[in-house]
Amino acid sequence: MLGLTGVYLVAEAIAGYLANSLALLSDAGHMFSDVAALGLSWLAMRFAARPATIHKTYGLQRLEILAALMNGVTLIALSIFIVVEAWHRFAVQEVVKGELLMYVSLGGLLVNLVAAWLLAREGHSNLNMRGAFLHVVGDLLGSLAAVIAGGLIVWKGWYWADPLFSLLISGLIVFNSWRLVAEAVNILLEGTPAHIDAREVEQALREVAGVQGIHDLHIWTITSGRHAVTAHVVVREASESRRILREIQSLLAARFELTHSTIQIEDPTFSTVVDLNARRGGH
Repeated sequence: MLGLTGVYLVAEAIAGYLANSLALLSDAGHMFSDVAALGLSWLAMRFAARPATIHKTYGLQRLEILAALMNGVTLIALSIFIVVEAWHRFAVQEVVKGELLMYVSLGGLLVNLVAAWLLAREGHSNLNMRGAFLHVVGDLLGSLAAVIAGGLIVWKGWYWADPLFSLLISGLIVFNSWRLVAEAVNILLEGTPAHIDAREVEQALREVAGVQGIHDLHIWTITSGRHAVTAHVVVREASESRRILREIQSLLAARFELTHSTIQIEDPTFSTVVDLNARRGGH
């Protein structure tokens, strides 16, 4: 994919300059960001696969989330630049070589269709891959818009179609990229995964037989598809601790797909002492 997009990036940039087409140049810009995004995503995946160390006990898995964040921010910045340029072209209409625009965009469309097909299988389960996938989809839509704009210019002489389609596609890319950025930021801020309701998890734990109380419940995402949970569970009878722990771990895995869990079992006496110390400012 890096080879395909890299070669066609050069072709689109040259053709966009020769045709004086903003749609084609914007598509080349998106393809440039694709090359950077795919390279960044590939490097992040390679580093994330490295084993954990004493200094990085989770390894480098969060690099994939950082790559997704950078990809999303880059797409938004690029789209804003294209929107500004398109606005200027509405005010001052420029002649565009429609045939060159249309034929080169058709080639770009084919390249992006292949790239999107290759990434579609992983684009939903991994945030880093989704960032790369969104780049490619944005490019695919940009190529499609450029083909339509070129056709309208050749058929009707509507030069305003060039900035119009650039504007529409940029808006769609910003919308999708904003969601990617928001999800990446939520992970970096240790937020609860969007598909999990922390209140529902707490209620389910309280309903386990022998559980008296739950506190210090935390749920977060380590990296795409890998979630973790920690909690302090107060039990009525210390002798029931093993059975309660097994039930809680099974419940978290089966109902909420939380397989990476750290549960601290406390008896009522210990929990009361901790609570009193906390109120007095002790440890």
